[in-house]
Amino acid sequence: MQHISINNNQSIALSEIPELIYSEFMKGNLELLSGKPERHCVNYFGYKTSGSIKLICCIADDVVHQIFVSSAIVDAVSILPSFTAQNHNFEKFEREIHENFGIPYSDHPWLKPLRYAHDRFDKSQVIGKYPFYKVESEELHEVGVGPIHAGIIEPGHFRFICNGEQIMHLEIQFGYQHRGIENLFLQKKKLLERTTLAENIAGDTAVGHSTAFVNLWESLCGYTPDPSLDFARTVALELERMANHTGDLSGVCADIAYQLGNSVYGRLRTPIINFLQEWGGNRLGKGLIRAGKINFPFTQTLADRLTEVFKAYEPDFNEITEKLFKLPSALSRMEKTGVVTYDEVLEIGTVGMAARMSGLNRDIRASHPSNLYGSILHKPVIKHHGDVYSRVQIRKEEIRQSIGYLKQLIANIPEFKKSEEFTATPLSDRFVISLVEGWRGEICHCAITDHSGNLVIYKIKDPSYHNWMALAQAVRNNDISDFPICNKSFSLSYSGQDL
Repeated sequence: MQHISINNNQSIALSEIPELIYSEFMKGNLELLSGKPERHCVNYFGYKTSGSIKLICCIADDVVHQIFVSSAIVDAVSILPSFTAQNHNFEKFEREIHENFGIPYSDHPWLKPLRYAHDRFDKSQVIGKYPFYKVESEELHEVGVGPIHAGIIEPGHFRFICNGEQIMHLEIQFGYQHRGIENLFLQKKKLLERTTLAENIAGDTAVGHSTAFVNLWESLCGYTPDPSLDFARTVALELERMANHTGDLSGVCADIAYQLGNSVYGRLRTPIINFLQEWGGNRLGKGLIRAGKINFPFTQTLADRLTEVFKAYEPDFNEITEKLFKLPSALSRMEKTGVVTYDEVLEIGTVGMAARMSGLNRDIRASHPSNLYGSILHKPVIKHHGDVYSRVQIRKEEIRQSIGYLKQLIANIPEFKKSEEFTATPLSDRFVISLVEGWRGEICHCAITDHSGNLVIYKIKDPSYHNWMALAQAVRNNDISDFPICNKSFSLSYSGQDL
């Protein structure tokens, strides 16, 4: 058997994962993806064990709703052929494995450092000497943006190669503020500390990442959550989706100098995040999601309040959206700008909106549902042109979809049990994977425990990990003045990349 098939949030014994020789491990995983767009790599990572390195690869199938998991044991000195040479879905995964453990690949096409972790294998590799791609030409010039930006976003460097105003190539590099969050999950022993870490993986996705963590932790402990907890997590996820999509519509309007849209969408985001504060005391949803309990039960009073928020939100949202999507000057900036084709997103392995914008149906709410998404029967919003306009349309339609789901959910509020401390402990020698569709796309958390039930690895993947390359492709052959709107239309996370 070349792999084991598991469900989302299913905990299995580590010994159940087939351990293959590297050649069979590589062949099997490449064959799983070959000619099958419904499959993609959700995580591929390594960790040290008994003087060797164990590689674990997780391939999700969105049709059969299974995740195929396999492993291999390798050393850090043998030169290995790369998965990436045959399938670019694995590009960043193998770069990280190389950076962390020094595994030399014979044919990886872009074997550069990824994150500059403090415990990387080769500490002589420093961010100030990152080998940006260069072209020697008298006609071309480079434009550098960052790593210090004007604003509150985190450090990242964008290096453009341009012919006049036209972008020929963009390389995006992070690692300027690597926080070591994955190692902190091992160092911190209290559940509250680990939950707080999850909330801060990406500040605008506190609900998404904390939901992935608590789903994983409960599975790791053999605990089945009460339906009220699934209810609260689903409601919070859709509120987070609404708030961020609305804020990004405001940002897109700012980048095309449509001040009315910028102001109205910005104002409309506020009551959504304010409702999260009314519910749990924090506008980003921090403190709301907890393993095995909730400190802030959802009540009928909150349902009535949310209904009032929708009554005020919907007319203004519909009015400004109608104006935006009929405004010729706005459409001229969005249509056919920043195009990424279906073949390109399939080759890159994008997820979430960055896949659905080009006709690639990837949405964990439908393909690997958890919490209450199985009962909602979610239908992903799919567009086909892969441009800024498609990405903006997805936001518009998903906001309306989220409102519909939320109205459906709060019409039947479950009874919440008294909040009690979660005392269950992780099982020993286990592996578990948790997938959640955050507002950007697929979030993936993986964990492995040892003989005593202690974490030996906690592996995190934000959807931005897959999608930054799509932004680099989107701006090619566009004017450099279109970069801001392309960037905002993806709205990817710096901190989610710089773990």
